[in-house]
Amino acid sequence: MINTTFRAEWFPNIQKNFLAGLTTSFALVPECIAFALVAQLNPLMGLYGAFIICALTAIFGGRPGMISGAAGSMAVVIVALVAQHGVQYLLATVVLSGILMALFGILRLGKLIRMVPHPVMLGFVNGLAIIIAMAQLEHFRQATPQGETWLQGTPLLVMGALVALTMAIVYVLPRITRAVPPALVAILGVGVLSYSLHLPTRTLGDLAHIAGGLPALHWPSVPLDMATLHIIFPYAALMAMVGLLETLLTFNLTDEITETRGQPNRECIALGASNVVSGLFGGMGGCAMIGQTMINLSSGGRSRLSGVTAGVMILLFILFLSPLIERIPLAALVGVMFVVAQQTFAWGSLRVLGKVPMQDALVIVAVTVITVFTDLATAVLCGIVIAALNFAWQHAREMRADIDDSSHGMRVYLPHGTLFFASTTHFQELFQSASDPARIILDCRHLHMADHSAIVAIEALYERYEKAGKHLQVTQLSARNQALLQRAGVDVSAA
Repeated sequence: MINTTFRAEWFPNIQKNFLAGLTTSFALVPECIAFALVAQLNPLMGLYGAFIICALTAIFGGRPGMISGAAGSMAVVIVALVAQHGVQYLLATVVLSGILMALFGILRLGKLIRMVPHPVMLGFVNGLAIIIAMAQLEHFRQATPQGETWLQGTPLLVMGALVALTMAIVYVLPRITRAVPPALVAILGVGVLSYSLHLPTRTLGDLAHIAGGLPALHWPSVPLDMATLHIIFPYAALMAMVGLLETLLTFNLTDEITETRGQPNRECIALGASNVVSGLFGGMGGCAMIGQTMINLSSGGRSRLSGVTAGVMILLFILFLSPLIERIPLAALVGVMFVVAQQTFAWGSLRVLGKVPMQDALVIVAVTVITVFTDLATAVLCGIVIAALNFAWQHAREMRADIDDSSHGMRVYLPHGTLFFASTTHFQELFQSASDPARIILDCRHLHMADHSAIVAIEALYERYEKAGKHLQVTQLSARNQALLQRAGVDVSAA
């Protein structure tokens, strides 16, 4: 059984998975360099982080085929930390955030991702697709003595033509052959064309030089005291939250695309461990990267081999292949990422906006917009809050009661619904203590009590009828409801 699982996770269609990993590695390099520059770090820190996190999560994680690396969502979080306290505090923060991520998985909290509603998932996907596309626009700008300006004239025409050619190859090649990933053919083909014709266009080397040595083990040079913890813990907690959210949402998306089930808790532990190792070896923190994951999946990457290949290739780029990699036109990588953005965006969500309930449409739009203009964690949390409030409101409105006056001198209330914080007011309005007869029966066979507010509502109902000089009897309690009331000290045994 173990051998079968090992082979299934590592060695199905070796050639396709290897080529998918190679393709993904090309897309990882400019993203990780850009994110490192955003965080005001040496680009090699982004590449080291990408190598370590990508390889380790691929080997030990719970979701074969998913790609992790030095992610932009986490880079944005630590800009202020780097500016105020320096790189060594960043490395300590990465180590601590990794420990928090691993604890999340060890405590088996990965299953909480199931509580994210589908509209939030759609908003997450759409928001990140827009961010991926918008990030590519920066490559159409250039530094001048007057500051950054948009490309003009020949450079703009060449850049646009190469981007269009790359996208055309990615779209058309699968109709001819699926033997090789179209993105790989597009990147290499446009690279060879640009180099052969000496086209005046920016290359990967214009972003940064990526040549370097092996990452070295180095404990962050920070004081091990409470003052350091006070500085790094807020950033580490935010990094862990953002990283876990993006990873688990990408995890769900990968499950849907591959029609398989991964192990979310194992993925959280592997992600945390890989961040600890990255911090100790001078790398950035990271998490799952939806754009690179989509490239890997669309290129046929389904096994752990694809992720390991992507990570190892980044290390080879640093050690041996930097002169070749730095000649790749940015236009080729931009074209591939534009296709990824187009394929990532859930276009079907636009068609259903007018068909789904208004509150679900609101969640989709809100999460998309908040993701674009703020950050992923804020967007997802806002989406969950909106969905939860809507759920509570809808269930509160469903509270109703049947009334039976067939017995002389007695009225039976038969409530239906869930009694919880949002429905207690409506529940109290169902009873007319002033006009009710002397004896009241509350038949709870169709009533579900959910929280402490339900207990308080029952106690308040007792008090209302006691003040009115009338007797309330609660019957037909389920075992769960009876235990809930008895644990709170509410006596429901009186006849």
